[in-house]
Amino acid sequence: MTSKAFFILLCFVAAGVAVFGQKAGYTVVNRSLTDDGKVIHLGAAEGDGKVWFKGLDFAEGTIEFDIKGKDVQQQSFVGFAFHGVNDSTYEAIYFRPFNFRATDPVRKGHAVQYVAPPQYDWSVLRAKFPNKYEQPVSPVPDPNDWFHAKIVVGANKVEVFVNRNATPSLVVEPIVHRAGRLTGFWVGNGSEGDWKNLRVNGVSIVP
Repeated sequence: MTSKAFFILLCFVAAGVAVFGQKAGYTVVNRSLTDDGKVIHLGAAEGDGKVWFKGLDFAEGTIEFDIKGKDVQQQSFVGFAFHGVNDSTYEAIYFRPFNFRATDPVRKGHAVQYVAPPQYDWSVLRAKFPNKYEQPVSPVPDPNDWFHAKIVVGANKVEVFVNRNATPSLVVEPIVHRAGRLTGFWVGNGSEGDWKNLRVNGVSIVP
């Protein structure tokens, strides 16, 4: 290992993020992916899709990224998964951009969502705990444009901040405590999306 590579690895470790190599690789699940070096795009497909970043060991801290979906009802579910045990067992925060500017207050209240499948998908949480694990987004982003998201994950609290607002749009106590460490982009059924500028605990993972 060169002295430069060793220094980069030390920077990742010091920030609480273990990434092997100078650039994180990834494993793509149930999606087509394009990566131009700045933006990662996931194509639409049936079922959920993920991009797990190899060697990224995340338990607690801050996840930040820019994200873009689209204003098409029931066709834009875009977010981020963490504490993954496998491809079906994880926690995630995701957005429904088509609800950002909804005039119906019920739909507007379904703009950002916490889930913990397979036991606690959105339908279970909405039925058992209405308005607890999903909320409106403030400030309201353009549903067809990029917006910034910051997820702060603690032992007993998950907070979601949008477009650098000091007040979180969503604050929840995790309904489970997953022991998994898989971490990466998430997209829902029938959805495509774009991500860039991923930083985990202050370390740049995707430029």
